[in-house]
Amino acid sequence: MLTDAADVSQIRDLRSRTASPKPISNRRVLAIVRKSGPAEEGLEDVLSSALRTTDSDLDLILHEVDEISKSLKLGDSDTQTIRAAAHPAVWCAVKQALLDRELRQLALTDELTCLYNRRGFFAAAVQQLKLATRKGQSLLLLYCDLDNLKKINDSFGHREGDLALIRAADAMEKAFRGSDILARLGGDEFVILASEVSSATQEVLLRRFQKALKKANAGETRYELSVSVGVARFDPKHPISLGELMAQADEAMYEQKRNHQKSYTREV
Repeated sequence: MLTDAADVSQIRDLRSRTASPKPISNRRVLAIVRKSGPAEEGLEDVLSSALRTTDSDLDLILHEVDEISKSLKLGDSDTQTIRAAAHPAVWCAVKQALLDRELRQLALTDELTCLYNRRGFFAAAVQQLKLATRKGQSLLLLYCDLDNLKKINDSFGHREGDLALIRAADAMEKAFRGSDILARLGGDEFVILASEVSSATQEVLLRRFQKALKKANAGETRYELSVSVGVARFDPKHPISLGELMAQADEAMYEQKRNHQKSYTREV
C-alpha cells in the first residue's frame, strides 16, 4: 500500500516538530526521510494521521480521496488500476505538504537553537504588542547578549561557540514560560518578550534565568556561560513600537555591560 509503520512514525514526528518552535533536546532540524517509493502497507494509518494535520489544503485533498475510495468497487479491475496510480500520487502529496510546512517553519526558526529567528520574532511580537494594547496588559522585553562568545570561539573553536549558544537557549527555555516569545536575533544576541503578571515579574524571571544559567555551567570548567540582560517595559497606556522597545532594552543591556552589573551572577 502507501507506506510502512516506520514512515508513519516519522511523518507524525515531523508534523509535531514543525508546528512551532519548541525545545528539541539535540537542537537539530531533522529532514524528512525520503523513500524511493511507496511500500506495501499502512495506507489507513497515514491517511488518518495526515487528516489530523493543520494544513487545510492537504486535509481537503485527503478527505476527497477518502470519499472517492469509498465509492469504488474493490473487486473491479479498473479500481485496481486507479488504486495503483493513486497511491504514489497521494504519498507524494502528503510528503510535499509536510515539506512545505517544514520550509515555512524553517523560515521563522533559528537553525542552531530552534528558537524563533529575527523574522519569526518580529512576526510574533508585533501581534503580541497589539493584543497587549487591546487587553491593557504590560509586557517585558529582555535583550540578552551572550558574553565572551568571540573568546570562546577563539579559544575552543566555533563548534564550542555553537554549543554555548545552544546551552544559553536551553537555559532560556527552562527559565521562561511557554507563552513567552524567545528568539535568537543572530550572533550572540537573544530577545525575549514576556507577559508582566505583577510588579515582581521582572525580578522573578531574572532569578529563574540566573538559576538556569548556573545549572548550565555545572560541570563546565573551561569557561563560564554568562549573559548580559537589558529590560524594557511595554506600557499599554502609552504604547510604543516594537523597534523602540527593543532599542530601550538594548541600551539597558549595554549599560549593564558598561557598569559590570550582571544580575545573572548574583547568588540567590
